[in-house]
Amino acid sequence: MSAEPGSRPAPTLEMVAALAGVSRATVSRVVNGSPSVAPHLAESVEEAVRTLNYVPNRAARTLAIRRTYTVTLLVPESTSKVFADPFFATVVEGVTKYLNTTDYMLNIVTSSEADPEKTRRYLMGGNVDGVLVVSHHSGDHSWASLTHSLPVVFAGRPLVNADESYFVEVDNEEGAVAATARLVEGGRRHIATIAGPQDMPPGVDRLAGWRAALAAGGLDDALVEIGDFTVTSGAAAMRRLLERDKPLDGIFVANDQMAAGAYSVIKERGLRIPEDIAVVGFDDDYFATSVSPALTTIHHPISALGEKMAELLVELIEGRPAARVYRLPTSLVPRDSA
Repeated sequence: MSAEPGSRPAPTLEMVAALAGVSRATVSRVVNGSPSVAPHLAESVEEAVRTLNYVPNRAARTLAIRRTYTVTLLVPESTSKVFADPFFATVVEGVTKYLNTTDYMLNIVTSSEADPEKTRRYLMGGNVDGVLVVSHHSGDHSWASLTHSLPVVFAGRPLVNADESYFVEVDNEEGAVAATARLVEGGRRHIATIAGPQDMPPGVDRLAGWRAALAAGGLDDALVEIGDFTVTSGAAAMRRLLERDKPLDGIFVANDQMAAGAYSVIKERGLRIPEDIAVVGFDDDYFATSVSPALTTIHHPISALGEKMAELLVELIEGRPAARVYRLPTSLVPRDSA
């Protein structure tokens, strides 16, 4: 196909080489970031690239270096849960904020674990350069063994093979200690918790933090119910706690969605927040300010978590030095519920 009248052919590698007075191979090494080219030759090539406005052929470059410039955010949850939870949208916001400063693109794969082999075939089929795993459970299989074939970064410490994994997390246990201490310092002595799933790191660590804070205050830690981080499970767990017919004047809920569910049941029973039951959540998301009274909670820097995960993954893909673990701090956000 000939160029349209008046148009110029796109500059080629050969044209850059001719203008710079070097070989085609030298130009290729420079545009692909090789450090093996003498500085004065690299400078000549870069000047020719700017003069000709040369743009490397991404398809050819991808074949040459076996890189797709695509990363996958893998969420081993049902699609309905992913789109109902603001946590995932905020993680994506952070990931894309970092990737927008690079040449990498993002795709998202949700997997209910009904067909983990399908997910694994896709990820290991040369379609992506690396994987970000969010909301993983200890029994998941779609990402099992991926770390032997692809760079993988987890959101939170994986419960299996943590010593061999790269991950970014908040200090969930420290945050839970601060949340529970808020209740203790407010004079509450019968403090329950609605914990998250015990096959997920945040569920395990936030329950441990609640127990540690109660132990420090010499208080009983028998009032425990487990939810799955959804509003519905928070309501169900709150009903179970109240049906025990034991004294209860404070509760730490392992995320704000479950806290919103607990609110509905507390009010349904004619109890007041915080006068009868003080409530503290975790995440500081949309649910914390949509309930009344506004929820005292632990701020979880979710967008920063996604941003750091993406940065760490790109470091691994490109073979740059990278720390195995990044831990982000949490902070208490006092509002009206405790």
